[in-house]
This record gives sequence, C-alpha cells and structure tokens, in this order.
Amino acid sequence: MNSTAAKLFVTILLAAGGGMTFYVLGLPAAWLSGAMVFVAVATLAGAPTVMPDRLRDALFVVIGVSMGAGVRPDVVERIGDWPVSMALLLVVVVCVTFAGYAGLHFGAKWSRETAFFGAIPGALNYVIALATDRGADLPRIASSQSLRLFVLVAILPFAVVSSSGTLEAEGGVLEVSTWFEIIIGLPLCLLASLIAQKLNVPGGLMTGAFFMSAGLNASGVWTLILPVYLVVPCFVMMGAMIGCRFANMTIRQFVSVLGASIAAFSAAFLMSILGALIISSLVDIPFGQALLAYAPGGLEVMTLLAFMLDLDPAFVAAHQIARFTGMVLLLPLITALVLGRNKT
Repeated sequence: MNSTAAKLFVTILLAAGGGMTFYVLGLPAAWLSGAMVFVAVATLAGAPTVMPDRLRDALFVVIGVSMGAGVRPDVVERIGDWPVSMALLLVVVVCVTFAGYAGLHFGAKWSRETAFFGAIPGALNYVIALATDRGADLPRIASSQSLRLFVLVAILPFAVVSSSGTLEAEGGVLEVSTWFEIIIGLPLCLLASLIAQKLNVPGGLMTGAFFMSAGLNASGVWTLILPVYLVVPCFVMMGAMIGCRFANMTIRQFVSVLGASIAAFSAAFLMSILGALIISSLVDIPFGQALLAYAPGGLEVMTLLAFMLDLDPAFVAAHQIARFTGMVLLLPLITALVLGRNKT
C-alpha cells in the first residue's frame, strides 16, 4: 500500500467514524459535520490525512447530482422572490467583508492587507492569488478562511434547525430513481459539469451537475435521485475534504489565529443573520434558507447544507454563485479602492 493510499484509508476511517458518531447523537447534517470535525482535529494533531484531487473532483460531480434531488417541480414558482434577495445580497456581502475586516485589523491588529483578504467571504484560491501580489500574510489568511468555513459547517445546521424546529431524515429521499433513469441521467450531469468547468463557472464540476440534475427533477419529466448508500458516503467525503484543509497548519499557528478569526467571523456572521432576517420578513423565504444563501461560506458546502437540511438548494446555489461571480469580477477594483494601488 503506497503512502497516499494509506493516508486516504486513515482519512476515510476518521471521517466515517465522525459521521457515524454525530448521526448516532442525532445532530443535524451529521455525516458532513461529524466527518469534518473528526478529520480536522486529527489533522491538526498530526494524523496523515489526504484527499486526492481526482477523488475530490468525482465527489463534486456525484454530490451535484444528489443535490439536484432537492429541487422540486414547484421551484419555478419561487424564482419571482429571487430579485429582491439578490439585491440585498450585495449589501450583505459588503457588510460581511467590512465587519470581518474591522475585527481583524482594529481588533487583532492585523495589517490592512492581511485583514482585508482574511475577511473576504469565500473564493479562497482567488483571494490567495490577489493577496500574494499584495505581499499579505498568506498563512494567516488561509488559516482565517479555513476556520471560518469550519465554524460555519459546525454551527449552521444547528442555527437552521433551531429556526425551523424540524430535522429531516438526513441523506434520504423517499423516491429513488430507477437504474435506467440513473444510467441516462448521470452522463448528462457529467457533461454539464465538464462544460461548466470549461466555461470557468464557479465550482464548475459540482455546479454543472447540480443544475442539470435540478433541471431534470424540476421539470417533472425525469427523476434523478440517487440512493442513500451512494449519497451518504459523499457527505462523509466532503466533510473529510474540509477537515484536510488544516493539513498545512500547525497547532501553534491554529492557536495564534483562533481568537482573531472567531471574533472576525462573529462580526461577519452577524451581518449575514441580519440580512437573512430582513429578507425572510420581506418575502416568503424561510430564515434558514436565507441564512445559507447569505452565509460567508463556500458555494459547494452551503448548497450541500441546504439540501441536507431540506431547504431549497437552487435558491442557495444561485445566491452563492452570484456572490462568487461578483467577487471575482469586482475584487481587483475593490482591492485597489480599499488598499490603494499595488506598489510591488
């Protein structure tokens, strides 16, 4: 057994144990959050964990297909509510970013550049690329971004469940596709993933499969719902992938950024909560669904949580994609306005 295979075995074992533990305890989004917590803790403790890129890519496609099952035929009727929430999204993103920036710069005394890039909600790879050009502290930025996603996945399921008072049978869907429907539907979703990736759509592999699957299910003509024994392992592997993000972080580094990152996250998350409260009162959108749409987390993970918590994943995905796309297009300009022109 080579070293990568051995590390992958350890990672899967830890993730499965964490998911099962959280599931037995009856916690929300158990397979995802439990796997993430166990793998993250083990990784910080020095355990050899890994998530190969090819396995990660395949995982994104299958998860995208499975999430499409959460889009019912009545989804088209709800699209009329989206323009209002999209308009508010811009305000929320600005408030989230500058609340986090204030916490990191004025509270933790991070430099302007490091605080700014550490506070930007999501798009880690793109943020790191911009931060590199500005000479910012990359380890602190990566640590802050990873901790933010970790805390979101750990607490959001509880926030959503407590606001709705319900908890679904996780990973399960009453109706499952026939093998004929799966054999025809999966290649279509894979094709959509490849096209989305080629077009540089945010989270292309998962996003393409998701919207193809969602379109098929929303049409009412074709059902594409994967069985639980395929879906639950994907949740576990996604949690493991998040946990593996701590592989390049030492315990000392983790502790040094923990307080500042939690404080900045709290300030930013409060802005998301306020935005979700406003939009849920203006239009007929559940608070938990709005919170996932406005949460400063990754596109894939927030959409997956919406599906696992029986909310509208199409709504969440559309808003997260809009946020990501807007940041990619406008972030260089905003960076120049906030930090000034790069002198390096």
